[in-house]
Amino acid sequence: MDSEVFSPGTSVTVEVPASSANLGPGFDSIGLGLAITDTVQATVGGDGVQISVDGCGAGEVPTDGTHLVWRSALTMWEQLGVEPPTGLILHCRNGIPHSRGLGSSAAAIVAGMATALALVRGHIDSPASLAMLSNLAGRVEGHPDNASASVYGGLTVSWADDDGHGFRTVRPTLHRDVTAALLLPETTLSTDTAREVLGDTVSLSAAASTAGRAALLVHALTQEPELLLPATRDWLHQEPRRASYKESMEVVDLLRSRGIAATISGAGPAVLALGTGELALDEDSLPDGWQLLRSGIADTGVRVV
Repeated sequence: MDSEVFSPGTSVTVEVPASSANLGPGFDSIGLGLAITDTVQATVGGDGVQISVDGCGAGEVPTDGTHLVWRSALTMWEQLGVEPPTGLILHCRNGIPHSRGLGSSAAAIVAGMATALALVRGHIDSPASLAMLSNLAGRVEGHPDNASASVYGGLTVSWADDDGHGFRTVRPTLHRDVTAALLLPETTLSTDTAREVLGDTVSLSAAASTAGRAALLVHALTQEPELLLPATRDWLHQEPRRASYKESMEVVDLLRSRGIAATISGAGPAVLALGTGELALDEDSLPDGWQLLRSGIADTGVRVV
């Protein structure tokens, strides 16, 4: 199929939510959609790719052919066997803060792929389309937790195929009382930097303890939210990274000492707080420069709006 599949003037707008990954013990496997969104509007036409960016990252991210949304769209078209359009105008309105542990890169990948899929098929919401989108985005990202939560919204649990060539995801139903809030520092931390401090091996005791808490986490989020505090305990990634986000871990420690289920959001340095109802969080008790954001949970994932 060649670029003639794209009619000049055809336009789609795609909205994709942020995500928090790991949620404590669910390293690279458990994700949660957050009600903060990026929006991409794509219109076929013009000469080459023309990209503009508003909001988070404006003036910082590239607006040429290296832009992540565009590169992700190309990956999807290659997957579909479709030549890209000869001209495309992309406008990205970014609400997801960058390098905070809120899945901004995964959201950009999902947005680009969903835009490409929607321009070809006119929709993205069939189960097969969403599964392909989640799998392909996870493969590009390198791990499926953020990407799956941006694709599906809500709570996602993902795992690698036995052959190691892809990912699968299920979407357990969140308990209706579960709520989430974010605590955002001014500082940033790239995922690559955060991963560099993690070792290649873990102790048997740490693996066993984390496996038990990850299983408990799914139960707590779906059936018994009062168990969220013990369910969000982690041994694999937060402590090894403590020096990378010392202030964030101090906030986690403070909140957990008060009985609030707090974890590092993804690779950090943002902190995710989970609970029920109105979480007892006080912005005045946070370190200088921190922001409390009661974003809530995204009930739906990526969509054409």
